[in-house]
Amino acid sequence: MTILSDVQALGQQIWLDNLSRSLVQGGGLAEMMRQGVCGVTSNPAIFQKAFAGDALYTGEIAALKQQNRSPKAIYETLAVADVQAACDVFLPEYEKSGGKAGFVSLEVAPDLSHNTAGTTAEAKRLHTAINRPNVMIKVPATDEGLCALEQLVSDGLSINLTLLFSRKQTLKAYAAYVKGIEARLAAGLPVHNISVVASFFISRIDGALDPTLPKSLQGKVAVALAKAAYQDWQQFFGSEAFAALKAQGARPVQLLWASTGVKNPAYPDTLYVDSLIGPDTVNTVPDATLKAFTDHGTATAALTAGLPEALAVLDETEQLGIDLEALALRLQEDGLKQFEEAFAKLLEPLA
Repeated sequence: MTILSDVQALGQQIWLDNLSRSLVQGGGLAEMMRQGVCGVTSNPAIFQKAFAGDALYTGEIAALKQQNRSPKAIYETLAVADVQAACDVFLPEYEKSGGKAGFVSLEVAPDLSHNTAGTTAEAKRLHTAINRPNVMIKVPATDEGLCALEQLVSDGLSINLTLLFSRKQTLKAYAAYVKGIEARLAAGLPVHNISVVASFFISRIDGALDPTLPKSLQGKVAVALAKAAYQDWQQFFGSEAFAALKAQGARPVQLLWASTGVKNPAYPDTLYVDSLIGPDTVNTVPDATLKAFTDHGTATAALTAGLPEALAVLDETEQLGIDLEALALRLQEDGLKQFEEAFAKLLEPLA
C-alpha cells in the first residue's frame, strides 16, 4: 500500500501532468502506475519541454524534417505516438476500472480555442489517429469549446475540458455535457463508455489574487473556490434530473484539479493535493508535486471539510470588491495565450 492507494480508497485518482518518450520507454510511467498513478495529462508546454530535452526524439525529428512535413504535422506525429504508447501502458488500469481510469489526454491546437467547428473537427481527427479506448481529447472551456463538448459527447468521445477557473462556466460545462448525452441517447447510442473531466485550475487563482489580499486570505481562495465548485458538482449530479440519465448509463463529469503545483514557495508543497482529496475527483500533478506528496503528503477526505469556512473566505474576498467571475475569464484568456505561446515555441525547432 502507498499513499496513492490511500487516496484511491478515498475516491480520488492521481494523474501525472507530464509525458515524454524517455518516461514511457524507460519504464518510469509503468512504475508510477504500479505505485497508484491512474492517468496522464499533457499540454503544449509539456511537449515543448520533452522535445527540447529528450534525446529519444532527435533522430525521428531529423527524419521527419527530411520528408518536408510541416512543423505541426511533425509535432502531431510525435505527440500521437507518445499518447498511444502511454495509453498502452495504462490500458490495464482502464480495463481494471471498467473504463473509469487509465486515461491519457492530448490537447487540440490552442489557436482553435474560439472556433467550435475547428475544435470539433480536430478533436475527432486526433481521436481517430490515436485509436485507443482510453484517450481523452483536451478541449478548452471557452463558450465555443462548450459547444464543441456537446457535439463531441454526442459523437461518443471522452473529453478533458480544460482551463476552468469559474463556477458558472463549470456549471455551463455540465449542462453542455448533459445535452450531448441526451442527444446520443435519443439516437439510440450507448453512453456508458463516455468519460468527461472538467479541469479546474487551482494555483493560478492564488497566484493572481494573493498580492491584492490581506494576509488572512492569502493562499486560501483557490481551495475555497474548489470546495464551493465541488458542492455545485454534488448538487448538479445528485439531482433527480441526472439520476434519470445515470440509470441509462451516463457517468457524472468528474472535477479534475489542475495546476496543483504551488507557485508560492512559502506554501507547503503539497497544499493543493492535501486540501482537495474527495470522492469522484481527479488531481493531475507535476513530477515534483507527486514526489513531494508520496514523501510527506496527507491522505484525508479534506475536500468536503470546512465548507462554511470556505464560503466565508469567498464572501470576504468578494466584499473586498474582487469579482471572481471576471478574474476567471481573465485567467482563462491568459492560460490560452500561454498555451499558444508554448505551441509556437514547440513548432519553431520543427521547421
